[in-house]
Amino acid sequence: MRTMEAIKINKRAIIRLFVYSHRRMAITGDDVRLDEIIPISYDFSVVEVSSPDELAVVGADTRVRVTFFEEELELKLPFGSHTRLFLSEVNRAWSDVCEQYPKEEPKFDWLTKYQKLSKGARSLRKSIGATTVKMSRMKKSERAHAADNSGHKKEDERTRGDGVHESQERVKSEVRDDLIRNSQPILANKSQMLGMPQFGLRDNLIKCELLKNEDAYTYIKNYSFFLGTYNVNGQNPKESLSPWLASTATPPDFYLVGFQELDLSKEAFLFNDTPKEPEWMLAVYKGLHPDAKYALVKLVRLVGIMLLFYVKAEHAAHISEMEAETVGTGVMGRMGNKGAVAIRFQFHNSDICVVNSHLAAHTEEFERRNQDFKDICRRIQFRQDDLTLPPLAIMKHNVVLWLGDLNYRISDLEVDHVKDLIAKKDFETLYNHDQLKRQMDEEVVFVGFTEGEIDFQPTYKYDTGSDQWDTSEKCRVPAWCDRILWRGKNIKQLHYQSHMTLKTSDHKPVSSLLEIGIKVVNEESYKRTFEEIVRHIDRMENDCIPSVSLSEREFFFQDVKFMQHQAKTVSVYNDGQVPCQFEFIPKLDEPTYCKPWLTANPAKGFLAQGTSVDIDLEVFVNRSTAPELNSGQQQLEDILVLHLERGKDYFISVTGNYLPSCFGSSLSTLCLLREPIQDMPLETIRELSMKSNSQVSNPETDKPQDIPKEIWMMVDHLFRYAKKQEELFQQPGLRGEFEEIRDCLDTGSLDTLPGSNHSVAEALLLFLDALPDPVIPFSFYPQCLDCCSDSSRCRQIISVLPQCHKNVFNYLIAFLQELLKHSAHNRLDVSILASIFAGLLLRSPTKQDLTEKRKVKEFVQHFLVQTPSDRDIDEKLPE
Repeated sequence: MRTMEAIKINKRAIIRLFVYSHRRMAITGDDVRLDEIIPISYDFSVVEVSSPDELAVVGADTRVRVTFFEEELELKLPFGSHTRLFLSEVNRAWSDVCEQYPKEEPKFDWLTKYQKLSKGARSLRKSIGATTVKMSRMKKSERAHAADNSGHKKEDERTRGDGVHESQERVKSEVRDDLIRNSQPILANKSQMLGMPQFGLRDNLIKCELLKNEDAYTYIKNYSFFLGTYNVNGQNPKESLSPWLASTATPPDFYLVGFQELDLSKEAFLFNDTPKEPEWMLAVYKGLHPDAKYALVKLVRLVGIMLLFYVKAEHAAHISEMEAETVGTGVMGRMGNKGAVAIRFQFHNSDICVVNSHLAAHTEEFERRNQDFKDICRRIQFRQDDLTLPPLAIMKHNVVLWLGDLNYRISDLEVDHVKDLIAKKDFETLYNHDQLKRQMDEEVVFVGFTEGEIDFQPTYKYDTGSDQWDTSEKCRVPAWCDRILWRGKNIKQLHYQSHMTLKTSDHKPVSSLLEIGIKVVNEESYKRTFEEIVRHIDRMENDCIPSVSLSEREFFFQDVKFMQHQAKTVSVYNDGQVPCQFEFIPKLDEPTYCKPWLTANPAKGFLAQGTSVDIDLEVFVNRSTAPELNSGQQQLEDILVLHLERGKDYFISVTGNYLPSCFGSSLSTLCLLREPIQDMPLETIRELSMKSNSQVSNPETDKPQDIPKEIWMMVDHLFRYAKKQEELFQQPGLRGEFEEIRDCLDTGSLDTLPGSNHSVAEALLLFLDALPDPVIPFSFYPQCLDCCSDSSRCRQIISVLPQCHKNVFNYLIAFLQELLKHSAHNRLDVSILASIFAGLLLRSPTKQDLTEKRKVKEFVQHFLVQTPSDRDIDEKLPE
């Protein structure tokens, strides 16, 4: 297969056409060979040479001739928008050459280093079979000779591109601005259609009709997918994985292998870097089925959650639109010790999404696991090749495969009873007490998913290196933590089993072999369907103006709160005579179509005649938008402009009232507030915010508190009730409990904070994360990095912080030092606390790299090791 790209470097034009060869889908650099380099200069030209007969065929390939000095290449390009875009880029590149070198020709000395490689690569041409881009090469003299004999060999004329209409020959002598003649873009196949950079109304209508009639040009073909999941408990690979990965009689077409807890070290948690990734990757590669050759398509990892995607080499060419995403659901909903990694791709005509997740632990935390699942589904969004299109959610795919350590446990049974049922192989009774089964039966999670029958014993928890159930002090109840589920049509499970022979971890690996019916395009049927659709569209009235009606034009959001989602729906109905394309567009001199706290979903789309779409207007105030709303600098007011292509604009008013919150307010402002923030008039909050920013105040009437009362309430709660709490600041809280804690702090409605210790701890972290200026202000950040290795200089910087910032820093450090005194119970240490709090106390104004993260952690660690000078800080702790 030949692949081309045009490259331009620097202001002085160094522009060339690179031609690559590859035998299968290019996965790594080793799969690609450089075949040709063609400089774009005055001696360069591209002319379309398709014959009149070819131009008359809808969907035919486009033939062009590339000329450079004495060499010519005839290219057969696939019909569609990709070809049109490529040719326009080449045309633009040639125009740039003319602008950059108006008086002299560019020199191409840089070609020398490629000549040897390019010359050697040309031998590949003889070995390349059927290709997407078919090329023939000849000298100009040869072409002239062939032209002289054209009357004798008409068949040869077509082969060499000599059967060119007279009008096409004139193109070569025309002005260079008309170098490449483009035809109106019509989509040749579905994969090209979905990959278009931009859609016009006509293209969208074709897309809609093709999708509607997909059954007319596709057929179902079965492929085997091996899915595996293994929680390796931070261990290195110690044994062959073949009993797990090569357990099928015949080699599967696809491997999707997920790991959890790949690395439990603090370095992996903080920096998302681990040497165990290549070790386990090699172990997987060695363990694949020996009777087939596989190519690694994708690896994606988040801390210890890793997903590997292998495919049989012969299928690689049919994989496209590959994307990967990760999402952390740990503390603050972002940390990657829990969460998911996911990939999506198109295989033939089927869209497939694969998710590997590690959900919250502990038997009683099933609600947290439910929340993790919903957060993963909501937050994983795959970008599309066309960046103007909205991202794809997990559930928007034809097939969804979900695997991982889901951590659902066995409820309401004692450990001895569970082991007795296992010994009797009474898995049916045991399965009735499985939390995941119960939650799915109640349609709380995994709605629409299927899991095969479980006829193997629980995969957790074993003593490492054995088949013995957990003999530790905790004596965990056995459970089916490791699961594999699927969603979609034409899916049949061939086996679902655990693999007891592997003993590296306290979990056992699980595998499932699925036979999935994939939609494959019948090219002849597709072409017929495509041509029928095009003929139908040609008969439509294109000059009709589209029109829609809206269910409402004004929306008011009542009592919007920090990090609490609200949504209202506007229905858009196409009441016109033709299909229409709609899009929310920016107002004059504004970069985006809406304020950052507002989202319209979908923001653009296509409506057939007589159909409607519901657009969700979603309001969500987060740490980036809360500060200006709290201080009164911004209000919940916006106007959305809904634009119809070739039609008029519609205006939608969005307003609301925001309830100010201590979350997202500055430390200096909160120190001036004597009452809960929602008990204060908005004008008073605005005035105090302005005073705190200007640092001009009356020392008698505006004497600030030492620290904000909200911080005191959260720290006091944790000091009293959570000093010995295991996994404090590492186990997430519940969303509903956070909202209760936020309301309590903002209204002062309760004397004690509601919710679990974990929820209060997470609320404290979210509070620090939402500060518009962190505890150590942004202005001190460079100094802190410079002196991170010098404890005395670090302490000197803290001594000159603004008073309220210094007080809060010392107060929090004293609290963390107190927690370390109880490390035997809470299992916290200096490294863990520094990893969690460093990026919150000393936040970067821009994105941090790994070096900065290490320096920030080192800076904070100096203060967690208590010294005699810290003893006076202890007096600030609650009694």
